[in-house]
Amino acid sequence: MTTAIYCHPECKRHEMGDWHPESPDRLQAIEDQLIASRIDNYLDHREAPAADIVDIARVHRADAIERLREQGREAKENGGYVPIDGDTLLNAHTWDAALHAAGAAVAATDAVIAGELDNAFCAIRPPGHHARPGEAMGFCLFNNVAIAARHAIDVHGLERVAIVDFDVHHGNGTEEAFLYEPRVMMVSFFQHPFYPYSGVGGEAQFNPHMVNVPVPAMSNGEKVRQLVTELWLPALNSFKPQMIFISAGFDAHREDDMGQMGLVEADYAWITRKVMEVAKAHAGGRIVSCLEGGYNLSALGRSVVAHLKALAELD
Repeated sequence: MTTAIYCHPECKRHEMGDWHPESPDRLQAIEDQLIASRIDNYLDHREAPAADIVDIARVHRADAIERLREQGREAKENGGYVPIDGDTLLNAHTWDAALHAAGAAVAATDAVIAGELDNAFCAIRPPGHHARPGEAMGFCLFNNVAIAARHAIDVHGLERVAIVDFDVHHGNGTEEAFLYEPRVMMVSFFQHPFYPYSGVGGEAQFNPHMVNVPVPAMSNGEKVRQLVTELWLPALNSFKPQMIFISAGFDAHREDDMGQMGLVEADYAWITRKVMEVAKAHAGGRIVSCLEGGYNLSALGRSVVAHLKALAELD
């Protein structure tokens, strides 16, 4: 197995204040745990390029992209923060970080489809799955996974791709981006009721390509493994995706205060292996995974290691 990890220094320079849980320390915690677990040398380390605006525009409206560009320019000029919403801010490096985060997902997609890699993990920030086509929100600027999935369809001509989202929060931006796109299946679980208070009701519930499963607070690994087995896997195997993208949020971990679910590292490894089984059956094993949430630094680092060990078949 050849598993790559994509990252870029700009992704650490984006920050929203010492108080903010979505901090550069998240990427440092991942790097530290990769070294401590001794799997660092088994991964192909690649620097992420910046995404082309054309790539981003396949998902996001031109006015939304330009608004973020202008806000990024303002942050550079005043040397401070520019707020987007109550908990999302830009600093002087945010625009470049967002370009490299999206660029990592696109470059990983190209490399996996070309056969250079079996799969890849993008250790990137800002995260993406809340970013709507016309609006940044919830720590997210560009929807990295959605951009990569659209790239696989529109540039590489794939006819069926799947997005797996195991973040504690519903990926509302991803759902909105592909609600009317039959070539994309989205499967997820998410704590409900919880931010962003979406994913239940609406048109998605009548769309067989949207298998988004709300679960109550305190749901543990047993509950999640059951829904993956009974709901996700039959849908994915019926759909037969030619490539799978993962919105890899680790804030459903029992040690993470940003949610109230009860997963542990072994659950993330199990989910990863089950997704890999689908990918091997239908997609030649092709997977690109992108970091979303995960805010307890120790739990995040350990969970990413479990995820990567499974992807690289080192576990």
